[in-house]
Amino acid sequence: MVFALEEINHSTTLLPGVKLGYHIRDSCAQHPWVMQAALSLVGGDSTSCNSAALPGYSAQYEEELGERRDYQAVPLIIGGASSKAAQILSRILGPLSVPLMSYTASCPCLSDRRQYPNFFRTMPSDIYQARAIAQLAIRFNWTWIGAVVANNDYGHIAVKVFQDETQGSEVCLAFVETLQRENIVSDARRAARTIQASTARVILIFTWYTDVRELFLQLAKINVTDRQFLASEAWSTSADLLQDPVTRQVASGVLGVAIRSSEIPGFENYLTSLNPIDRPDDVFLREFWENEFGCSPVAASHANTLIQKAFLPPCSGTESLKGMHNPFTDITQLRVTYNVYLAVYAAAHALHSLLSCPDTNSSTRSNSSSCSFPKQIQPVEMSRHLNNVNFTTPQGEMFYFRGADIPAKYDLVNWQNSPEGPLKLVLIGRVDGFDLHLNESAIQWSTGSNQVPVSVCSESCPPGTRKANRKGEPLCCFDCIPCADGEISNKTGSLHCERCPSEFWSNANQTACIPRQLDFLSFNETLGITLTTVAVSGAAVTTAVFVVFLYYRRTPMVRANNSELSFLLLLALKLCFLCSLVFIGRPAVWSCQFQQAAFGISFVLCVSCLQVKTLVVLAAFRSARPGAETLMKWFGPSQQRGSVCFFTCIQVIICIFWLLLQPPVPQADLDIPGLTVTLECAMASVVGFSLVLGYIGLLACTCLLLAFLARKLPDNFNEAKLITFSMLIFCAVWVAFVPAYVSSPGKYAVAVEIFAILASSYGLLLCIFAPKCFIILLRPEKNTKKHLMAR
Repeated sequence: MVFALEEINHSTTLLPGVKLGYHIRDSCAQHPWVMQAALSLVGGDSTSCNSAALPGYSAQYEEELGERRDYQAVPLIIGGASSKAAQILSRILGPLSVPLMSYTASCPCLSDRRQYPNFFRTMPSDIYQARAIAQLAIRFNWTWIGAVVANNDYGHIAVKVFQDETQGSEVCLAFVETLQRENIVSDARRAARTIQASTARVILIFTWYTDVRELFLQLAKINVTDRQFLASEAWSTSADLLQDPVTRQVASGVLGVAIRSSEIPGFENYLTSLNPIDRPDDVFLREFWENEFGCSPVAASHANTLIQKAFLPPCSGTESLKGMHNPFTDITQLRVTYNVYLAVYAAAHALHSLLSCPDTNSSTRSNSSSCSFPKQIQPVEMSRHLNNVNFTTPQGEMFYFRGADIPAKYDLVNWQNSPEGPLKLVLIGRVDGFDLHLNESAIQWSTGSNQVPVSVCSESCPPGTRKANRKGEPLCCFDCIPCADGEISNKTGSLHCERCPSEFWSNANQTACIPRQLDFLSFNETLGITLTTVAVSGAAVTTAVFVVFLYYRRTPMVRANNSELSFLLLLALKLCFLCSLVFIGRPAVWSCQFQQAAFGISFVLCVSCLQVKTLVVLAAFRSARPGAETLMKWFGPSQQRGSVCFFTCIQVIICIFWLLLQPPVPQADLDIPGLTVTLECAMASVVGFSLVLGYIGLLACTCLLLAFLARKLPDNFNEAKLITFSMLIFCAVWVAFVPAYVSSPGKYAVAVEIFAILASSYGLLLCIFAPKCFIILLRPEKNTKKHLMAR
């Protein structure tokens, strides 16, 4: 502070013609002494000082005036080192409008201008360092962190800000232990055991450095040496901790937020040139000199000897601070020092603004040197001008107040091992407001390497899984559940699995959606080959029967069974066998439309032939009765052909309307889960398909009924019996087909339909033509009219 004042007093631009003085009071960190010293300063009473009081300079240098001036009330106080002291002083000085400027009070509560309208500080609010630590946790993916904090506003506010800042980032506090200074040993022991028992590998410590020292001592006793500590500014730069062997054992690699440091040009020379002989009134320097050199400096006659140590020899006068290695002369870490330096400059610039504009009610400022100085500077005027301070420091930094605060700036430091033994403090980044600038490659972690420590309650869920929170545990503790079939998660730590589009399916690892593979009844697979073989065999057997009947067309067996309808029936059966082949292979538009029409028309043709055959048999035997000769006129060859054509044309008309209005189309059945999706002929109109099947069923039932009625006609070889058996098999197959078709998945539904076609076709072929072929080929002696007509 004295250095900054002397620097300002020698400036030709800042407060030209004005000399600043000061009073210094030592509060010894006691709140009653803080209040006593402050009241003595604002009251202008130089005598009401405690035992550590230092009479300082008056409003002008005594050396220049050659006489001592009466002490005047100070217009501004720089002090309130702790937040509690700052709160006390601000409330006391508030009614007097005396501005108070602190250089280390960091409680966020002091930013409230309604409660502390006269408070200013060059120390950022703790909110910003808690936010910076939260950003570090998020940046390094530490989701499971323990916290040890002071049992006061400093610790509790830090924890709250940390939790608010990490909300939504899946960062959880595994535990929060508090340290009370009055019970520091027991509290530190309890916190150390909690740290040992916890799975958290990163520990946030927000408390005073003396508390941290006791905590490290307790951790060393139980051999906990593998934790990564995050430090608040209260202990991140503590020289005592850095030089402590216990700290080296327990807390190497500490990552912390520190009060920003800055160089102060000329300050080193100023410190090393200090000598109590030149400053006889400086009792602080005198005491330091006695402790450092073990001698008593020669004091002037008016020197204060209240704290002079007895039995010390007089100094020789050659003692000097130059070349000494002492924390007092170490300027490598000017942190709180720089805050004091800024506070002095802020006060000087406010005073400069005030003195440059005597008309305090004017909104303009005059820099005229003709302005006369006020006899007494009013504290309320100093407060108003402090609010408007905006200047560039000698280091080139912009300085201004936002309410009580300045823009938050911190250093990021790292405790690293050094060959010399003690830990060394290394600058690894800076915090500027909400922006964090960090050189990660320069960090030495607690593991002694550049590998970032891992601190999680549960390992991140790999792709293909999702998080499932554990009941009653924090969000950071979870289980990883594989995604269901058809769902994927393609990134680490997914909360949900995403369902694939209908045209895609999840791969084996549930990490990506891949196009579904089309499946259909192919000629190349075993089932397709088997059905093709059976169909071709049926067509070949039908052809062979056709050839046999054609060769023996003049025999009684062939002629007695209506050879024309028999040949037409064999042709229809051959079409039935061949139409099943259209169902095999990749479905296309033409095949989907053709297969159902061919199937429907072929079977109607078969059943129509059988029905007409049955009607002819019934008519033939009825015509043998007296008076029924004319009945056969209605069942001649032309009528038989016409009846078959009529019955078949009805099915043709149904198929034409069906195919014109809503024909079957090839379509993948995407509703069935799985990577393989069946490409099938989708029935756009269930009504059309039902009409086709229904018409076949109607003819089949009618034919079965007629054949059943004619089964006992007195022929030795009654074809009505054969038709009855064939229609029974036919109806049984298609009745069983319906439930089997509906319940069969994918291409197996097509296989069921093909099987029904082939089974019913084979049933008709074997039941009707096998007995006839047996007689024609193996029992030719029975192939006579007499045998056929025998009763």
